[in-house]
Amino acid sequence: MFPLSDENPHFLTPYATYVLIALNILAWIFIQGLGMEPRLGASVCTLGLVPGELLQTLAAGTRFAIGQGTYCVLTNTPNWLTAISHMFLHGGWLHIIGNLWFLWIFGNNVEDSMGHVRFALFYLLCGLAAAAAQVLADPSAGVPMVGASGAIGGVMGAYVLLYPKVRVKMLIFLGFFITTFTIPAYGMLGYWFVAQVVGGVGSIGAQGGGVAFWAHIGGFVAGAALVVLFKDPELVKRHPHRGWNPSS
Repeated sequence: MFPLSDENPHFLTPYATYVLIALNILAWIFIQGLGMEPRLGASVCTLGLVPGELLQTLAAGTRFAIGQGTYCVLTNTPNWLTAISHMFLHGGWLHIIGNLWFLWIFGNNVEDSMGHVRFALFYLLCGLAAAAAQVLADPSAGVPMVGASGAIGGVMGAYVLLYPKVRVKMLIFLGFFITTFTIPAYGMLGYWFVAQVVGGVGSIGAQGGGVAFWAHIGGFVAGAALVVLFKDPELVKRHPHRGWNPSS
């Protein structure tokens, strides 16, 4: 299943969402070379978050393959700035397109409930919480983590509490048959979260890279917790689709 749109108007021009999307695109173009080697591999190795390097649980000089003929070599100098930089990097075209599409669908309405500055800060804090969750889940990982999906998980955690009954239009592939249907946000995002938990439990003890399920989980939980502090009651009040009882 893949979300196409939501039936949820927004009132503010989502400037912060625009800026976040633009920063990811600019990083993809000018830092990651549109996904072409050697710039893609170099950016992932130098600006991706490596739990084992940050916590020094892996020896300096340890090499990890991140692609055919591409290796990251760990150092003995933790770069804590990667806790931020990894949020704006991606591993491929599908990775960045999928993440930014989710950010656009759900981010504009969450920004609508917080305002521009609050939303930007909320987004970064969710990204940091997501990174912390992944580091705690696998402190000896040596493969760099990149992607905006942890922070976007936080956006989705906020969305499901702010607008649980909003209908989300989904695209579904059933073999050669493709169709669309609508589902409440709590159903779509609840399914997404359960899928991350199942994937996270299944990844325990696994070796090598893959999907950072615990970052997704940590971001979602952080977003659901932080939305109470970051939402602006006056902005939320004017929204016709807020909460479980829109007429309240």
